[in-house]
Amino acid sequence: MATQSVTIAETAATKVDASVPKMDIPIINISPFLAGDAEGTAKLVADFREACTSVGFLQIVGHPISHDLQERLMEGVVRFFQLPMEQKEAISKSKSKSNRGYERIGDQKLDDDPNVTADQKEAFSIRTDKPLGRFLQGPNHWPDLPGFKESYTEYYNAMRGFSQALFRIIALSLNLDEGYFDRFASDPDGLAALRSHHYPPTPVDVTGRTRGAGAHTDFGALTLLLQDDVGGLEVLHRASDTWHPVTPVEGAYVMNIGDLLERWTNGHYKSTMHRVLSPLSLKDRYTCAYFNEGELDQVIECIPTCLAPGEKPLYPPIKVQDHLLSRWERAYTSIGTTFYRADQP
Repeated sequence: MATQSVTIAETAATKVDASVPKMDIPIINISPFLAGDAEGTAKLVADFREACTSVGFLQIVGHPISHDLQERLMEGVVRFFQLPMEQKEAISKSKSKSNRGYERIGDQKLDDDPNVTADQKEAFSIRTDKPLGRFLQGPNHWPDLPGFKESYTEYYNAMRGFSQALFRIIALSLNLDEGYFDRFASDPDGLAALRSHHYPPTPVDVTGRTRGAGAHTDFGALTLLLQDDVGGLEVLHRASDTWHPVTPVEGAYVMNIGDLLERWTNGHYKSTMHRVLSPLSLKDRYTCAYFNEGELDQVIECIPTCLAPGEKPLYPPIKVQDHLLSRWERAYTSIGTTFYRADQP
């Protein structure tokens, strides 16, 4: 079987209607594609298409990332966030012209609602390591933490190959050549980001007002999230305006469609609103997300196979750089957090 699903109940965070059907986040095993199984691949391609056109979220199993690498990564992430603040601040993103490194709690606000507080999470991010250049280009900044850089870099490189496989499945689901998205997924000058997060437990006095991450859609094309067992990720069911928790599945990746892929597919593949509730227990939550964001000069415009006869594109063509700059303005500048734009070509 290539597909299972986890049925999840709506929460009381917005309107809750008992008559609304439960929301299914499919669990899809991609091992048939990786093994070259044509029959199994045809089935999972159809499953991908269904998930991407409906909820825009799925969980991936049968992937090429080893359990050992996942464990080494997450152990390092926990150790990093447990460092004294002065050590984390030494590699603060606010000091970086390449917009990498450590981000404090409250430095980002993903929810556009002015009544919602800034995100209650801290983060650490890297991208392709290269000389300082344009927006989001430049060197990474590493903590003085034995083994951390090595495991983080190994994982980053492994996720690039994993992402390329997923983009090839998506290409097949759109009746495109399998390698249609290869440049976006694996360009050495690409902007893929590996970003780890720490969500501390919510104090009782602010429960219900704070969000670990505010309601948002993702900036890029495809996100792959490795999460621990604490939970907190919720997806919005558009039709009923209800929020649904994504149940953690050990070793699985939560995959979701981002804004760029929604534009590419003329709205057929859904970039769905989601958020993270701060933990209500005494346990901290740790996650690591790989964001596929392409290359600065790539132009995102409607894919021909996503247009019916006589249909027009919903979105004008846009450069990756222009789209990302717009989203960064909303997420950072709106709350006074500065970031480095560099010279525009």
